[in-house]
Amino acid sequence: MKKKDRFLKVFSNLPIDLRKEIILVIDDQPVTWNVAYGEIMDETKLGEKILKKLIELELI
Repeated sequence: MKKKDRFLKVFSNLPIDLRKEIILVIDDQPVTWNVAYGEIMDETKLGEKILKKLIELELI
């Protein structure tokens, strides 16, 4: 399964209120599920970093 697909599978099952929670800190910036979604869907460099870190932490 692609990294992006793994993320979408988890994201789609999250309660809407939980999507506002901070899940990571990258480059001293907090990242919520919603921010991660935007970056990953736009296929940015930050989105790739987020995917890599979420997989390392076994969150997706």
